[in-house]
Amino acid sequence: MNRSKLKNYAPQARRDFIRAVTDRAAAHGIRLVRNAIEFSPITQQGDVAVIEGRPFPIGVAEKRRKLQQRIEQLEAAGTKPAQAFKQVMDAMAYTWFNRLVAIRYMELHGYLDHGYRVLSNPDAAKSTPEIVEHAEHVDLPGLDKQQVVDLKLDGTKESQLYRMLLIAQCNALHSAMPFLFEKIDDETELLLPDNLLHSDSLIRKLVSEIDEEDWQQVEIIGWLYQFYISERKDEVIGKVVASEDIPAATQLFTPNWIVKYLVQNTIGRQWLATYPESPLRQQMEYYIEPAEQTPEVQEQLKAITPTSLNPEELTLLDPACGSGHILVEAYDLFKAIYQERGYRAKDIPSLILTKNLFGLEIDDRAAQLAAFALMMKARADDRRIFDSEAKPNVVAIQESKGLNAEDITRALNAPINKDDVPGEFLIEEMQEEKDGLFSKKALAEKGHVSEADIFSLLELFENAKTFGSLIQLPPNLVAKLPEIEKRLDDVSKFGNLTHVSAQVLRPLLRQAQLLIRQYVAVVANPPYMGWKYLSGLLKKLVESSYKDAKGDLYSCFVVQSLRLATSGGFVGLITIPNWMSLSTFEAFRRKLFEKQAIDSFILNGRGVFGSDFGSCAFVIRSARIPSFRGIFRKLFDKQGSVSSNDDLQQRFHAAKTFYASVEELKAIPGHTVAFTTSKRIREVFAACTPLSSYGKACSGHQTGDN
Repeated sequence: MNRSKLKNYAPQARRDFIRAVTDRAAAHGIRLVRNAIEFSPITQQGDVAVIEGRPFPIGVAEKRRKLQQRIEQLEAAGTKPAQAFKQVMDAMAYTWFNRLVAIRYMELHGYLDHGYRVLSNPDAAKSTPEIVEHAEHVDLPGLDKQQVVDLKLDGTKESQLYRMLLIAQCNALHSAMPFLFEKIDDETELLLPDNLLHSDSLIRKLVSEIDEEDWQQVEIIGWLYQFYISERKDEVIGKVVASEDIPAATQLFTPNWIVKYLVQNTIGRQWLATYPESPLRQQMEYYIEPAEQTPEVQEQLKAITPTSLNPEELTLLDPACGSGHILVEAYDLFKAIYQERGYRAKDIPSLILTKNLFGLEIDDRAAQLAAFALMMKARADDRRIFDSEAKPNVVAIQESKGLNAEDITRALNAPINKDDVPGEFLIEEMQEEKDGLFSKKALAEKGHVSEADIFSLLELFENAKTFGSLIQLPPNLVAKLPEIEKRLDDVSKFGNLTHVSAQVLRPLLRQAQLLIRQYVAVVANPPYMGWKYLSGLLKKLVESSYKDAKGDLYSCFVVQSLRLATSGGFVGLITIPNWMSLSTFEAFRRKLFEKQAIDSFILNGRGVFGSDFGSCAFVIRSARIPSFRGIFRKLFDKQGSVSSNDDLQQRFHAAKTFYASVEELKAIPGHTVAFTTSKRIREVFAACTPLSSYGKACSGHQTGDN
């Protein structure tokens, strides 16, 4: 993959897409003028909506109203007008960028049912998209075939025809991927850029500036995402980071070899612990064989190792999944596990999507790409996956700002009119009445939820775009979730318009459920952000819930990941290595050494993410086994040296291996993760009295800088 081309293309694409949707907004009477937003009035003349003297189809008026409302909602929440306008334009640009990237990937892999390319032409000499050439043969839901024929025969309306085909294609993909392709009958369609067939259009650049061979691996999605937001990252880095800028400030695409290491030594480790003779071992290039352990430790391991495993019960969560690289790699490992157990090939993709993989992410567009990448992995294995009910368990965490607990509770508790419900429900309820189980009045009150519980749920997620997966649910609310979900399910099935407003709880309940369950493996590249860059809201959360880990946002994620892992499960992370020795993280290390064991640890040095800072990747076993000997490797010799990812990848296999348990590391002052120290040095630290107990060591007389 030519990442240089991607790096050149994506930042410019972001600027181009933002400019294009901003121009479309202006064409419909919404523009930013001197930090104030102007909304031109809309007048209706028969079946025409008139904006600034220009006629539009009457349906445009409602779409314009929705776009205006979206901007005004941000303003009402306290966002400055200019920032609200820019945020909406940025989101719209990102949405269209994601959709076109997705269609490009699918057309090159032959995943579009009609078989025609939508953005390009297989004949490189032709610039007109293939779907336009065969427009009369294209069958897409909602596409008016007669209008298509009329536009094509006209000969002068190719742009209008193409716009219609593109929107129809997006709508056709809605049922398979609703997370990325919402029904385009709203403000999103309004901002679909113009001039899509011009030689310098957004689509032409996407096709021409990225070579077709670079689209062969779904990994391209992640790289495009990182490069797309790279300029925004440069703008916000080194400052206190606002909530809306956290994704740009913290997203880093993890190299494939490190992802393999993390996945293979968590889920792969669990599988091989139960089935040591599994042929899966030969497929895992970055799996590290466990160190020899004492008989006592072997007995402890035996006690926490399952004697059998059901592949459908193995779960992996990425709590900061970004564009889904870790989930995509885990898909391949789960696929190998299912194949080993003899599952039918056609059943495996949907099982992995629905039972094994879970992702949480604060950035809506990144979550879209993560879910899309998983769908592409599944589509490669099952051509019918788009028609199935299977959808990725990737959740874009949503906030509850602006939601009213009283209104939602009233909608939830509104009586379900038995005359309006389906027959089978009516029969069931009538039988219950006949059996004397409850009266009509009791039926009306059945399943009611309290306003206090709804208020607690809304309060918990009020700043969810800032806190993300670090949110912890209090036990009393966890106990109420099944009751709230049951009532919401009932009004969804049997309610009427009175109950519609209660549906805003659905995404909140879904993310709550993912945050309260536990997973066999939690694997992530968490956000890196030091204390001084945290916003006031984040500092307050960290102080109250992650005090011992407040040195950095990533260390808070380590703590939360361990909470989310099952007892005896695994947590695999890549982080900055400053937690290994700095006094700021001493309390964090002490807690870690008390309750967990380091299974394996790779000190990468600089180069994984360029020359800016070092990194370390490690796997923690969520079990208290103090004498468990972990395996440690150091991939560099000279402190501060920078290596290429290719070099680090090779050194992973060739580097010298060190062994140490947390019990041995605790002997070193400050619980420093000094795994390269010899056994003798550790013994000295453990047995001898430190000089500091006799007096304070400091500089004596010195001449100074002369």
